[in-house]
Amino acid sequence: MAILAVIDACSSASPPTAKNPNAGRYSIMQDRAPEKSIELINIPEVVPEPVVRTIAGNRSPYTVLGKSYFVLPSEEGYSERGIASWYGEKFHGHKTSNGEVFDMYQVSAAHKSLPIPSFLRVTNLDNNRSIIVRVNDRGPFHGNRIIDLSYAAALKLGYADIGTARVQLDAIITEKLSSDSVSRGNIDPKALSSVSRVLKNQYLQIAALSSRASATELLANVEEVIDEPVFINTIKDPTGKTLYRVRVGPIGDPAELENISRKLVAADFGMPYPVRQK
Repeated sequence: MAILAVIDACSSASPPTAKNPNAGRYSIMQDRAPEKSIELINIPEVVPEPVVRTIAGNRSPYTVLGKSYFVLPSEEGYSERGIASWYGEKFHGHKTSNGEVFDMYQVSAAHKSLPIPSFLRVTNLDNNRSIIVRVNDRGPFHGNRIIDLSYAAALKLGYADIGTARVQLDAIITEKLSSDSVSRGNIDPKALSSVSRVLKNQYLQIAALSSRASATELLANVEEVIDEPVFINTIKDPTGKTLYRVRVGPIGDPAELENISRKLVAADFGMPYPVRQK
């Protein structure tokens, strides 16, 4: 469930307590930087692209540690200044609030109220460095911080060693990407080309299982509910373990993707979420 993922994510930076029972699911108690060094040149830039949103990660309101939070209906017009922190090794390889797997070596972010996914320009006000991040998680839920960035993002912004930084957050509205915005120099041309690519490579992921037999059984059950192609995509997770991902697609129409997602939720197949596949 999305809410469980929310509680499991950035709210669990402290040891297990009666109010925070999910902290024990992590292999280390306190968060930390990766043991191996990361070269800035090897951290890919985030390119804004049209988004497809489902209920995964976007339930509103949701409750964490006894407090309720509301998800904004849109990121348009969002702009805020405050303190950013980062999260890394403790959460690496675990699911984010929308079911994706957190990778501290990639640029991503956790935010309490922005719709998932969404894109932000984050500027470090102490050194004027600026990057674009993709929000795919919920948090931070303690302290006075307004955003948690992945370790890689904090490294690019120059505050990984410090721990926190004063930042400016500005939403990027991807639906407004156009050749006109490119001609005005507002958007990298690579972002515009991604508009035509994204829908061709759009899929719904239903589950990532460690058993091929279970994945095959799930695939057969899903095929009884929908007419779209269902298949198993096999990968290795960050620990080298084989995962069998049950996916539907490709789906070229955002409205159809939402319709299929609703069917799967109604049929009790959990909270499928959109992914891209090369």
